[in-house]
Amino acid sequence: MARFNNKKRKVFVKPVVKKKQADVDHITGNKIPHSAVFSRGRLPGTLRQLQMDLRKLMLPYTALKLKAKKRHNLIDYLNIAGPFSLTHFLILSKTKTSPCLRVARTPQGPTLSFKIHEYSLAVDVARSQLRPRCPKDLFRNPPLIVLSGFGGGDQHLKLTTIMFQNIFPAIDVNTVKLSSCQRIVLLNYNKDTKLIDFRHYSIRLQPVGVSRRIRKFVQKHEVPDLRNLQDVSDFITKAGYGSESEADDEAATVTLSSDLGRINRASNKSAVKLQELGPRMTLQLMKIEEGLCSGGLIFSEYGNVDGKKKQDKEEDRDDQQDSEEGDDHDSEQDSEEDSEDIEED
Repeated sequence: MARFNNKKRKVFVKPVVKKKQADVDHITGNKIPHSAVFSRGRLPGTLRQLQMDLRKLMLPYTALKLKAKKRHNLIDYLNIAGPFSLTHFLILSKTKTSPCLRVARTPQGPTLSFKIHEYSLAVDVARSQLRPRCPKDLFRNPPLIVLSGFGGGDQHLKLTTIMFQNIFPAIDVNTVKLSSCQRIVLLNYNKDTKLIDFRHYSIRLQPVGVSRRIRKFVQKHEVPDLRNLQDVSDFITKAGYGSESEADDEAATVTLSSDLGRINRASNKSAVKLQELGPRMTLQLMKIEEGLCSGGLIFSEYGNVDGKKKQDKEEDRDDQQDSEEGDDHDSEQDSEEDSEDIEED
């Protein structure tokens, strides 16, 4: 009687190797900055969503799904900064008066502390728009940074400029690809109010002199609806359906150095369109510390360093109380889970 081989054959499955992000730019040779966005103390729901919006804004060189626990302190994040090549920390916190944002350079500072006067989430910005735009590959490349109004000779403005310039990777104008420039972060400083307007936009190019129907036809390759037209030429020259970019001024038009997409050609002019993505914040620089959330004060908005130190102690005490409350809440949840496990047993 013949024997049957019942042994199951092993199927070789090729392991999936994830591409590691480069630490050094292969074009400029500079170190690519990596950031981590987390919070200190307990945050309300809107500030937690703002934290996720900031993580999405800092893509791709940030941890989008960072699982930060309330028992982790600043030293824990500093210990992982070296292995993960983290160069900047963005720390959100909530005091009794207003929310705060701290931007710190690892591992030795300096630290810029901002007071958040107003903020809008990315969801709120998208709801206010008639046609919100967010392509899939929009966050594949880091955004460009534009600073306006920071040209004064003050030391704190120079430090703020250097800090925000180094958060995002530097670009080489001669070798940069136009397809990678899809987002822009704008910071506008008002010298009268001493407030910084923080905005996040997407960049879109449209050819000048091309109607919207032609643009859609070229981009989507869909058969147009010609039932109500007498001739094919009416589809192109129909009155009242012109291009949105025809009314733009010359300041908003550029001549591309290379072709971009199917309709934006280097030989033709293209209009630059900015559409806000969010989040939107109004910041005020309160102080600059020499170290990582510690050390001597380089700048203080209050002028009196002694008074500022007193207020800093109060804010630190509030953060410590919030963190202790968060730890108590976590311990209560752990005890409840343990009791449930005991009852099930």
